[in-house]
Amino acid sequence: MPKSKPSIYDRYMPALYAEPTDQPAYWFVFLADTGKLLLNEQEGLAALPVATQVEELSFTPIRSLYLGTLEGAPCYTAEAPEETKAPNGYDFLPLRPLYDRLDEDLFHLAGRALQILNWDDTHRFCGRCGTTLALADRDRAKVCPNCGLSHYPRLSPAVITAILKDGKILLAHAPHFPDNMYGLIAGFAEPGETLEDCVRRETMEEVGIELGEIRYFGSQQWPFPHSLMIGFVAEYAGGEIAVDGEEIEHADWFGPGELPNIPPKVSIARKIIDWYTEEYGNRS
Repeated sequence: MPKSKPSIYDRYMPALYAEPTDQPAYWFVFLADTGKLLLNEQEGLAALPVATQVEELSFTPIRSLYLGTLEGAPCYTAEAPEETKAPNGYDFLPLRPLYDRLDEDLFHLAGRALQILNWDDTHRFCGRCGTTLALADRDRAKVCPNCGLSHYPRLSPAVITAILKDGKILLAHAPHFPDNMYGLIAGFAEPGETLEDCVRRETMEEVGIELGEIRYFGSQQWPFPHSLMIGFVAEYAGGEIAVDGEEIEHADWFGPGELPNIPPKVSIARKIIDWYTEEYGNRS
């Protein structure tokens, strides 16, 4: 199964409230309504802007939130107004393509920062009584001062599955995939079902086949906008491929040496397919 990957917690310590300090902080600054991240051309941690106050970066934020410490220094996320111009030497860049440029743990931390900003924006008022929400004291949550309802950051669990049969992997093409790309069967978990239930349901709905053993592979946060992708490897048990024609246009079995265009390395789908290729490509 997969090799261990860097954790965001190797260098980052989450916290809700900042201790008073004049120490410069790292800032994950996102441009409003675009999800673009402010970076310079340096590598790794040095690509992030550093400032004691975010106003030193020549804009007044719509919102800013403390994230904790990064390499021992304070760490914040902030949303810049849509008309904000990047400071000299910096640019606002789409987050998704930055996977190959940022360290993997920094990419995941940037995803966390973006999701927390989105949550703060969309949870300003109580969904039960409409009262303005306040930040909770002990959790990353907001609490209604009127009715007491707690509002946590939204997280949507989704399964993604490699289905194996006689040494081949099932790959599927969805209508929205660019460049004739093929990926894995995936879908969001529904209330009342386990993750394994979800794997079986999505597979039956999208390609009409039954599964045998299901094994956990790994997980990946996916902040576009608030998913948690949970990967599995499953054994084929029966049935013929019958695509639904909506979620999936075409699906087929592929061997390690005959793969079509597959997802980029940013995704857990690619990690699972790369594992399959390495594992089964060496078998005679």
